[in-house]
Amino acid sequence: MTTFKDILETESLGEFTTFDRMIFHGHLNGFFRKDAFASFLSSQGILLKDFGGYVERMSKQLKTHIEKIAQKQGRPLEYLQFAFTTKNGRSKEDAARRIAERDGIQDGLICVFSTLEAAWSFDVRGNRETHKLHIIRRERRYLHYYFYFIDPRFGFMHLRIGSWFPFQVQVYINGRECLARKMDKAGIGYRRYDSAFTRIDDLKAATALAEDFGHISWPRFLDALARRVNPLLPTIEKAGFGGYYWCLDQCEIATDIMFKSRSSLQAVLPELNTYAILNFSAEDVLRFLGRKLHPNFKGEVISDNKRRPEGIRIKHRVKRNSIKMYDKASVLRIETTINNPREFKVLKTSVSEDGPSRRWVPMGKGVANTRRMLQVGEQSNRRYLEALADVEPKREAIDTLDDLCRPHIKDGRHVARLNPITKEDCALFQAAMAGEHVITGFRNHDITARIYSHRAATSEEAKRMCARVSRQIRKLRDHGLVAKVPGSRLYRVSRKGYRAMGAALHFRNLDFPINFNAAA
Repeated sequence: MTTFKDILETESLGEFTTFDRMIFHGHLNGFFRKDAFASFLSSQGILLKDFGGYVERMSKQLKTHIEKIAQKQGRPLEYLQFAFTTKNGRSKEDAARRIAERDGIQDGLICVFSTLEAAWSFDVRGNRETHKLHIIRRERRYLHYYFYFIDPRFGFMHLRIGSWFPFQVQVYINGRECLARKMDKAGIGYRRYDSAFTRIDDLKAATALAEDFGHISWPRFLDALARRVNPLLPTIEKAGFGGYYWCLDQCEIATDIMFKSRSSLQAVLPELNTYAILNFSAEDVLRFLGRKLHPNFKGEVISDNKRRPEGIRIKHRVKRNSIKMYDKASVLRIETTINNPREFKVLKTSVSEDGPSRRWVPMGKGVANTRRMLQVGEQSNRRYLEALADVEPKREAIDTLDDLCRPHIKDGRHVARLNPITKEDCALFQAAMAGEHVITGFRNHDITARIYSHRAATSEEAKRMCARVSRQIRKLRDHGLVAKVPGSRLYRVSRKGYRAMGAALHFRNLDFPINFNAAA
């Protein structure tokens, strides 16, 4: 019996875990306290009735600054009619990559896109009861700017900033891009397909580089990016409303198993997909993501599959977090996506009158928890892989079936073939697998009593029946379907026997009739 775990030992080039997609959000939290934005306007000498003109001037100042950045670096600034795709139906990222390839951009700004998108902002509304103007928060559509560039450390990435208060910033980074840069600098050879590495020459060194990803000083790097694109930040900080608070709003932690070839991955992938979608229960999915089934749990656990150009993707969701499995070239990827880190725990130190103490608390989105998110995702992926360890590919089953259906030589003796779907052989299988034989095993007369509907009329007939059953049991033994209990005349069905004979009975009694009737 060959399992998925056994195949990994012979067909895998190794595995490693690191971040894939990371989406950071920068929030000017100083604006979101009660009446904070009104206080900011007051600090700038702006009355609420002059709100519209002031924010328009600030928005124009930001737009002018962005136009100067693009002009100074000689890069295009394009308006996109649609928020999520370009006019030809491709993503903004694809469009930016084509521009970088066309213009030979290896470092620095590639392009800037602007598009109208809906987001939360501030506005002023009159209150009929108090007859006063008040600051409110509402969703509105305004310009957002996307900066696509190649960073010396993190590779291809983008930054988005809204052109209206509160000037929220989003930064997108791909962990594989960063790892590729590190390996280039360290002189580690690799082969890459899209965001997946299909081969890494020094896996141990690459793994060490990937682990360093959780120790990066994110606020310093992200603040530097925000200051480049937001010229209003010094004014906001000077007024006492602070800078950006950075959150890791979404992250994907992916474990990649690199197979020697695409064909070796395809040989096991169908069984992995089928097993995952049919056998993983809601309780299993909760366990993968570090949760336990609890009576007070409120939420949905959903498993689904989706066909992609590369293959099939299996996804399991628990509320807003998920774990999925899919293939890329010769890589099998197990990926945990964290959208709501509060479903997980982080160890925090608190100080009280009794001294410092440590306890597990719900994890927030702050970038200080980046390393813990990596740890949580890696543990989830590991549990998922362990659950797949005993999956048995069809290749072994087909080889077993072929072996049963052909005669062969064992210890110099001829071993007759079996026909797993004939009435006679299936009756023999069913007799050997009878439930009463599980504990004590079976003897010759137990099988005889089950496969013959009548008792022998004479002693000669009884001997012939016994001899025939002995030959059939011997044939089962020679094919490895049953084994003799040492020091007795008892036989027990082997693990191979349960699998092979059970499959034959299932096919004859269930699968074939269903498919036959469906075909009719």
